[in-house]
Amino acid sequence: MAEIRALGEPDRVAWRSLRFALWPRDDDGSFDTDITDTLASGGRLAAFGAFDGERLVAFVEVGERPRGDGFDTAPVGWVEGIYVAPSHRRSGIGVALIAAAEVWARARGYKELGSDVEAENTGSLSGHSAWGFEETRQLVIFRKRL
Repeated sequence: MAEIRALGEPDRVAWRSLRFALWPRDDDGSFDTDITDTLASGGRLAAFGAFDGERLVAFVEVGERPRGDGFDTAPVGWVEGIYVAPSHRRSGIGVALIAAAEVWARARGYKELGSDVEAENTGSLSGHSAWGFEETRQLVIFRKRL
C-alpha cells in the first residue's frame, strides 16, 4: 500500500505534474498559484498525496464550499480534485485518499463531504460510488453566447 501524507512545498513539481494529468487543458500557469494558495491557506485547503516509495502517484485536494446541492448541512467539505495514476488504480489508493479527506473534513467540523464529476467521466463516477459517495443530483449546464 502506498504511503498517504499531506503534500508540501517539496512535492510541488510532482504535484503540478499530476494536476496536469487530471486537468490537461487547465494549466495556464495557475497550477503553481493554486499550489501556493493551498500551502498558504493555514489548513483551509489541503492536499494529500499517495507515494509509491519516493514517487507521488496520486493526490486529492479538498476545500470548503458554502453548500452542496442536495446536502443537509452547510458549509460542506469538498473534494476539489482527485487523481490516481493509471498504473496504481484499483489498488486502494483512492479509498485511502478519500479517507484522508474525510479526516480533514471532520476535524474542521463538516458533517458532509461533497464532490462533483463530469457526467461522461465513467471511471470517476464508478470510483466515487466505490468510495462511498451517493449521487444527489444530475445537472445540465446551458450556455448561450452573446
